[in-house]
Amino acid sequence: MNTDVLIVGAGPTGLTLANEMLVAGVPTELVDKLPQRSDLSRAGGMQSRTLEALDQRGLLEPLLASGNFPTTAGHFAHVHFPVDNTRHRLPWRGVPQADVEAFFEDHLAAHGLHVRRNHDLVALEQNDDSVTATFADGSTIRSRYLVAADGAHSTVRSLLRADFPGRPGTTTDIAADVRVSGADKKMSHRWSEDGHWGALYPLGTDPQGRPLYRLATGGPKRSLPRDVPVTEDEIREALNTVFGSQVQLLELRYGRRITNAARQAAQYRHGRVFLAGDAAHVHLPLGAQGMNTGIQDALNLGWKLGAAVQGWAPPHLLDTYHTERHPAGAAVLRNVQAQSLIMDRAGSRDSDVLAVQDLFTDLVRLPAVQRYLADLLSGMAIRYPMGGAEDHDLVGRPAPDLDLGAARVHGLLRTGRGVLVDPGDRFGKVAGPWAARVDHVTGGGEPMLLRPDSYVVWAGATDELEPALRRWFGEPERAASAVTKNV
Repeated sequence: MNTDVLIVGAGPTGLTLANEMLVAGVPTELVDKLPQRSDLSRAGGMQSRTLEALDQRGLLEPLLASGNFPTTAGHFAHVHFPVDNTRHRLPWRGVPQADVEAFFEDHLAAHGLHVRRNHDLVALEQNDDSVTATFADGSTIRSRYLVAADGAHSTVRSLLRADFPGRPGTTTDIAADVRVSGADKKMSHRWSEDGHWGALYPLGTDPQGRPLYRLATGGPKRSLPRDVPVTEDEIREALNTVFGSQVQLLELRYGRRITNAARQAAQYRHGRVFLAGDAAHVHLPLGAQGMNTGIQDALNLGWKLGAAVQGWAPPHLLDTYHTERHPAGAAVLRNVQAQSLIMDRAGSRDSDVLAVQDLFTDLVRLPAVQRYLADLLSGMAIRYPMGGAEDHDLVGRPAPDLDLGAARVHGLLRTGRGVLVDPGDRFGKVAGPWAARVDHVTGGGEPMLLRPDSYVVWAGATDELEPALRRWFGEPERAASAVTKNV
């Protein structure tokens, strides 16, 4: 056995999972077919749930300190709304994918985990005990588990012959990273009279400190085949069509055509192989939901793989990755398809759709609708099934960052262990047998039990604590030490 976990693909999903393996103290290899990391961004921002998760691992402040990442608003079909700036809903930040990857790769390298590049996967075999990956240069890696984080055109998914149902793309739009002059905050979204649209979003600055923007644009004349290169002249025409002469292109750093294809793997688990991120679900990139959903896939799977490697995972635990994340991915596809429909039909200037869009714009002015959309798009609305313990409103949801006196909840999660918050010190004897996997914390808040990914699995009900401990943290007598280091 070369390693316990092999991760194929060093994008945001794979890098996040590698960090979770580092937190769990699990030997891991991370490979990628590219010879070097790309400095171009497919996604342009990080949402509140993802930011919370980084905070829970102690990575949020270092990430935000590594660049100039502005606070951003949310949008649904390019109808914009503010996002709550509270302690429990961190404001969305314009952190481009390239910066996410650079930060994680540097962080992992500082702890001895390096990306092995030029590893082009060509074959895959698995048995009851292991998975063997073969690469184009003839080398092999044998691991207990393998995770496919190798993108929309996943080689792993293809080698598995995994079902990937859905629909092909019917139109293409353009996503480009640009430097422009004349942009202002009022250019988040505009339509032209001929049905073309454009939106400019701040992406922070380039290495020289100059402002960067993500341009999204589309319309009848720009729905071209994906393999047609995006040119500077095409971007200049798009900017002029939508924004007039005020906005001028200074530099096209990156441009690609994106489709409204919508597909999702029928199963996220295939024996000892798991699909995550774009390898599991693809859709029109809107609001960086692809990157954020992939990162959240990795956070869900990571601690479960750690438990399996360490020998204390309950028999059903790895299967909960599919049962929890497949519905989450399906929900993203639904909201993206709804947005795509409104955007495409509005581009045709269809009067019926324009009426719907006007009504929807009015609805988005309501604070309750803004909160609903922010939670829907960021993943904060997800509520995982917790085996019949959902009577309490907190159960199945991410734990709020409560002040417990000596510490905050997010700080307690940095070890990658479970946490039992026990204000009255009533449950120490119950939790004691699980001390190798669960930290017992007294003081503040109300009683609740948290998984290592911060989701609440029990709250308030005394007689249900031990069943929750067994369901999520296994049988005490099977414990290998799960004490982990804080990275």
